[in-house]
Amino acid sequence: MKSAVTIYDTTLRDGAQGEGISFSSADKIRIAERLDAFGVHYIEGGWPGSNPKDMEFFTAAAGRKFKGARIAAFGSTRRANTTCKADPQIDMLVQAQTPVVTLVGKTWSLHVAEVIRTTPEENLAMIRDSVRYFKELGKEVMYDSEHFFDAYKDDPRYTLACVQAAQDAGADYVVLCDTNGGTMTSEVARITAEIRKTLTCKVGIHTHNDCGVGVANALVAIENGASQVQGTMNGYGERTGNCNLTSVIPCLVLKMGIPCITKENVRHLRELSMFVDDLANVRHDIRQPFVGATAFAHKGGIHVNAIEKVARSYEHIEPETVGNHRRVLVSELSGRSNIMMKAHELGMDLNKGTPEVKEILAQLKQLEHDGYEYESADASFHILVQKFLKKHKPFFKLLAYRVVMDKRGADGHHIVEASVKLEVHGEIVHTVAEGDGPVNALDRAFRAALTKSYPKIAEVQLVDYKVRILDGGSGTAAKTRVIIESTDGKETWGTVGVHENIIEASWEALVDSVEYKLFKEEKKK
Repeated sequence: MKSAVTIYDTTLRDGAQGEGISFSSADKIRIAERLDAFGVHYIEGGWPGSNPKDMEFFTAAAGRKFKGARIAAFGSTRRANTTCKADPQIDMLVQAQTPVVTLVGKTWSLHVAEVIRTTPEENLAMIRDSVRYFKELGKEVMYDSEHFFDAYKDDPRYTLACVQAAQDAGADYVVLCDTNGGTMTSEVARITAEIRKTLTCKVGIHTHNDCGVGVANALVAIENGASQVQGTMNGYGERTGNCNLTSVIPCLVLKMGIPCITKENVRHLRELSMFVDDLANVRHDIRQPFVGATAFAHKGGIHVNAIEKVARSYEHIEPETVGNHRRVLVSELSGRSNIMMKAHELGMDLNKGTPEVKEILAQLKQLEHDGYEYESADASFHILVQKFLKKHKPFFKLLAYRVVMDKRGADGHHIVEASVKLEVHGEIVHTVAEGDGPVNALDRAFRAALTKSYPKIAEVQLVDYKVRILDGGSGTAAKTRVIIESTDGKETWGTVGVHENIIEASWEALVDSVEYKLFKEEKKK
């Protein structure tokens, strides 16, 4: 069995330094609890003293009992020409009361001379004193060797002296940091192997993704003797981000056979990834390896035909091993296999003997040619197939709708009003609503007309609205594609509409969205 690797998560500190990423102290506790349940070994909570939220987190974390994760506080070695006891930053690390302290220190002679402006000897003393101070307090100590790879290539003798000083002072891990994210994979492999021959303490790897090889660099460091990976969920971090743990973990467990997180827990990886995105208020990246919505999505007819017969022919792992699932996309590239597998995915009964399959495929290709796109509009595809199978039930009949916008003067307030007239269960319903814009007003009027007969409509919320001009050469007469994403809090679905009139395209997508919800509710009865 291959040696185990520990996972050190720095989402709450290094990840929070990414542009657009911010967590409240309550968010940080919730994420820490989920990381602990998932099986992460170390959770770096922040830098005590850098902001109030981080110390709030450490105070709250001290009152909780984590199942297996150890909480780490991050800080730097003592300042030059002072003592640890006299350094306020060191004192804040003590006050955090964490079992683990991670100290970042200078290892590049360039930084020693030009950034902290002290002597090489004093920098070595800063490393030794700081590590020894926390070891004497009974802490587990990580020494993060900042800019390690740049430093080693520039001045290997001094860089080795720095990490040797940390080891001699009792550091539990010396972590090799590619702080600029500019080191190539072959260099990481070679240098990590050389360091492992020199140091006797455990070695960790901390990579950034500036060259797009953060994950690859972490994996090759493990292959060459590192026994800890530092990274962030979803790759959050400075600039282009840190090593992405949602890629590293399944690579280690499923590809390399290296224990770090149990296979049972890895099945919750996508759920964890999306949870962190939700708390960060970041839209989930559908193209993330392993956990993204498109990671196991198949579009080309040849591909779909193959996975229908032998799934592993076009899938490198079973999607369920990381909590994901297979998706079949339908488009102008589809074959009959796409149609059948997509129908099965949506709970409809289609097979090779179903005569409508050929007609559905032909209609689908024509609609895609006309500008429709069903890859992200499963609900519209569902309704399209239902109509071909003559199983579609109209829940209402449109009699008329109207949208009016009134604006007076260049700076005047504008009023948008929509009216909708429907026939529902033989009764004429006429409603009027105002909105922030024509689509919003139309959506409100439409819902108001249906809510009395179908109260479940109140659960539906529009969460995304995308517009694309399909033939810009036609100017304002161009066809417009509207894609709407809706949710009822339990499921999310997409619908599509296409027309030269953006209001009509939007209406088409709104109708599909509502009819899909009503169809689901009727199916439950």
